[in-house]
Amino acid sequence: MDIKILLKNYLDYLEIEKNRSPKTAENYKRYLEAFLNFGGIKTEKGITLDKVRDFRLYLARRKTPRGENYKKTTQSYYVIALRNFLKFLTKNDYEVLSPDKIELPRTPSRQIKIIEYQDLERLLEAPKGSDLRSLRDKAILEILFSTGLRISELCSLNRYIDLARGELTVRGKGDKLRAVFLSERAKKAIDIYLKKRNDAEEALFVSLTKSKNPKIIGRIIPRTIQRIIDFYGRKAGVAEKVHPHMIRHSYATDLLINGADLRSVQELLGHANVSTTQIYTHLTNKELRETHRAFHGRRRR
Repeated sequence: MDIKILLKNYLDYLEIEKNRSPKTAENYKRYLEAFLNFGGIKTEKGITLDKVRDFRLYLARRKTPRGENYKKTTQSYYVIALRNFLKFLTKNDYEVLSPDKIELPRTPSRQIKIIEYQDLERLLEAPKGSDLRSLRDKAILEILFSTGLRISELCSLNRYIDLARGELTVRGKGDKLRAVFLSERAKKAIDIYLKKRNDAEEALFVSLTKSKNPKIIGRIIPRTIQRIIDFYGRKAGVAEKVHPHMIRHSYATDLLINGADLRSVQELLGHANVSTTQIYTHLTNKELRETHRAFHGRRRR
């Protein structure tokens, strides 16, 4: 069958049956079209192990606009998309290359960056003033550290929340609902910010014009959040460039350091698999720290 029809059927399957987000379907479309165009593939029979191998060599040798090689993790996205496409075709009784014959590239362990606690405190205290912009930015920083929200989840929040209860229900990846909780500092910052608002905009956090007396121009977008975090990171004197996900990492690390169990942190972060949450444990393993303190360098004392 025409490979374009099969690809469309697969993307429809992702959206309807698997309930993937439009962004996920868009990414899969890009990855798969890159492979199909590279191999000049017209039907499902054209997907051969030789063409897959040639495409992987192409990815490995391909350069970014900055002249760097594509990261192994980036290369793996293309391979994962192709394997899943082949699984879909196999499930629908098409005779195609077995997805098991395509091995995933070995990728390095994921490295995360967190903000040192002293830097984090300076970052959270960086927004000063009683104007709407400063109060908004203060509330954004406090809610990010209080909840560990992803940037897209933060942007989608609406203003009508029960501050007394201090609990929010957010819709995360895979359209899954989870509860997150507001600290006292976050509740106070949101309350002060909302009292400054005199508009009917539904969004909790809004974009503002750059004028001296800013006007609200709709719901805030991820790029604006990124700029806000970067600005206050520099203002607070944080050495590394700060991005929103670093605050999420700091939230998770803070919970684990203070004794929270891994499964609870998994639920609070909205991770589908606990293996994703385990990336934080090497930063927070108290037993290893105590072992080092008890047994390392004893002859030097």
